[in-house]
Amino acid sequence: MKLNNFIIGLYLLVSALLFISFFENLFVWGSFFANWLFLTIMFIYHLKIEKTYSPFLSAYITFNFLFFILAPMVQIGSFDEQSHAFPNYFPYSESKVVYANVLILCFHFCFFMSYLFFKKRHLKKPSTITVKDINSKYTPLTVLIILLAGIMTLYLSRSYIINLFTESHWITNARYNISVSGQLILKKVLYMMPLGAIVLIKSYFQNNRKITNNAIILFLVYILLITLLLVFKNPLTEKRNAIGPIYITLLFLFAPKTLNSNSKSFLFLFFSLVILFPLVAGLTHLDATIMEIINNPSLITEHYEKEGIVSSFFTLHYDAFANVMATAEYVSKHGMSFGFQLLSGLLFFVPRSIWASKPTSTGELIGNYVIDEYDFVYHNLSNPMVSEGYINFGFIGIILMATALAYFVVKLLNWLFSNDPLKRIMAFYFSVHLLFFLRGDFTNGFSYFIGTLIGVMLIPKAINVFLAWSFKKKKRVNESNA
Repeated sequence: MKLNNFIIGLYLLVSALLFISFFENLFVWGSFFANWLFLTIMFIYHLKIEKTYSPFLSAYITFNFLFFILAPMVQIGSFDEQSHAFPNYFPYSESKVVYANVLILCFHFCFFMSYLFFKKRHLKKPSTITVKDINSKYTPLTVLIILLAGIMTLYLSRSYIINLFTESHWITNARYNISVSGQLILKKVLYMMPLGAIVLIKSYFQNNRKITNNAIILFLVYILLITLLLVFKNPLTEKRNAIGPIYITLLFLFAPKTLNSNSKSFLFLFFSLVILFPLVAGLTHLDATIMEIINNPSLITEHYEKEGIVSSFFTLHYDAFANVMATAEYVSKHGMSFGFQLLSGLLFFVPRSIWASKPTSTGELIGNYVIDEYDFVYHNLSNPMVSEGYINFGFIGIILMATALAYFVVKLLNWLFSNDPLKRIMAFYFSVHLLFFLRGDFTNGFSYFIGTLIGVMLIPKAINVFLAWSFKKKKRVNESNA
């Protein structure tokens, strides 16, 4: 209870400082306050009323506070007569800010009402975990096969990984001419397979505590799989938005008590994104090499004294609100896509070589729009779920997208409380991935999760089923021969 009160106090303090220092048009101020007020209702429900552990709602509230309230208010508050454009060069307009907040508020309302409805109708009681449920006699062989597959993947992609350590991702991908589909298969499926095996071994050990020769061998496999995952997924070879969900999931796996309540998960995410993330984002824009920083650490303090932590809010990391406005303007000029844009995500696995007219992702579409209209220089932008729904079916699209998200979240809540360790870990993984998914665009958020789902859960289950079928078939053959 004391932790809940501390978090509520921290949240209200940050909010009060934000709104007191925001001197803008009354309608603009009121539109942000209306969104904050509804988000605060969700926040109080989550910490004070909700009995179910739901890291999904923690992620949802944290994301929306940071990207749809804090960041745009800081950006707007800095505008003057000489500079009044958002990070994507979209010009400030009071009416468009208010309209964007109306769209966001509509999404909040539909999501929260649907969340409460689906929880009441479809949420099951937490399962009782038993040895029979989570322990398969084929688990040791399954994880061994995954280890061998991981070692083979490491060997075949060794030069690619070495280059990722020494240069940027886009240079390495261009050097090896890896397509978007190829990157998805390699990074989200093959490189994530060790995580599924790690989960299986951990569950196996929790229910088989006897020290045997097989247990010792399996422990060595365990160490090798963890090492392999860290080689595939580390800050030097993976992007920040991808590394976060993996490492936080590992924290949940190995130290579940640190994130096993709504208050703990919210505090962790709120501190990480609202405080730590801007600090790190500001540091990444420091114009100095690692060796220069080591030799002269004062460069860091000088950078923050000159630029300030707030400067990170003016980067493209915080373009979500501006892209909602840009999408709304695009729809007013070009009309809705009537579901065509969704096909880019839902059919992400279909290559453009087969489907030449496949739609570009909505982030790229809006990126090209602000390039043409406002002389922007970068086309691969984010595009939040709010504007993904709006560009497809207008206000009806926002309702549909928010309702679908709430339904999917409740389904994953059932996974989080199931007796299947792979389902549980994938449910928690999505709760953190939700921060990336909400920022968009839909194509990347959806395809990245499906790729990880295949690598972490579906492939280990498929191997397990195949082994069970093979041994049963072999047993039937032996019995018939006898």
